[in-house]
Amino acid sequence: MTRRKTKNRTGLTRIEGIPYHDAWVGFICLNCKELNNIRIGSELLDPKSAYETCEWKCSKCEYVHSKDSDLPFEHWDENFTIAESIKAQRFWEAFFRIATENFDAYWKQCNSCGRVLPFSAFSKHSGWGPLERQMECRSCKGAINSVLNPKRTKQQLHESSVRRRIADLLVESENEFIDIEELFNRFGSKCFKTGAKLDIKKRQSYQIDHILPSKWLYHLKKENACLLSSDANANKKGKWPSEFYTNNELIELAKITGADLTLISSKTPIINTNINVNKCVKRYLQVREKSHLPKRINELKKILNDYNLVGKLSVINKKLLGFN
Repeated sequence: MTRRKTKNRTGLTRIEGIPYHDAWVGFICLNCKELNNIRIGSELLDPKSAYETCEWKCSKCEYVHSKDSDLPFEHWDENFTIAESIKAQRFWEAFFRIATENFDAYWKQCNSCGRVLPFSAFSKHSGWGPLERQMECRSCKGAINSVLNPKRTKQQLHESSVRRRIADLLVESENEFIDIEELFNRFGSKCFKTGAKLDIKKRQSYQIDHILPSKWLYHLKKENACLLSSDANANKKGKWPSEFYTNNELIELAKITGADLTLISSKTPIINTNINVNKCVKRYLQVREKSHLPKRINELKKILNDYNLVGKLSVINKKLLGFN
């Protein structure tokens, strides 16, 4: 049977022929300072292999970026610029490493507007190509969502709201007091993401971010608290830390807060199952109308199943919710 074509429900025309899974590299020409982008395909480059084999020609001046090229820096001493020198070779090793060693060094082409943009301009999509990013950039996605979001059914909106509400209830009683002055001291009174100076007296200008989001059942505590500007916090929303912070930022964040670097640098969210779920049951099942109770029970059972938390229930609550 012929496979049915995927329907484009976004309303936004896509550009034919763009290999939307492919990764690109970006670099500034050493000779003329032109920004260049080169498509490398469906596999990311190894920094060592890139240094050994790559020859990236500038689209403007045609200078070839390769370990076999002399460096075009006239203000440098000749023993630094000759390709055969150890100094030039160390430069080329670092040049290719910068462009290839981390996900956030790569670029990608948007399937809707056609621009080649940095990795961070695309939202995460697990399993989509080597970079695991969506085919549309976040700008185009904003236009798409203006069409698709109103089409979400009431049931979909309700389920999303319910999931967040139950998650908040599960962690609410676990949250710890955060000393704001101590938080400001730890982060040097600056937004950790942007470096912008923050005023502790202007409460609306900053937020205490859950490094590991509450939606994945992580409560607020010293090791899970980050100081962000309100704008940066709005951009992070419920993102998993490795989706929002760079590798270097994750390392620094772990040093400042004591967070588990292995956990916060995980590429996919990990649900926190080390919580007291029984505290949530009684509160969530308190309803004014008797007719609402069966619905609440089903909602709670679904999220406990989805989060693999049924085993955390007491014998009484398992029986109460109908888990055998």
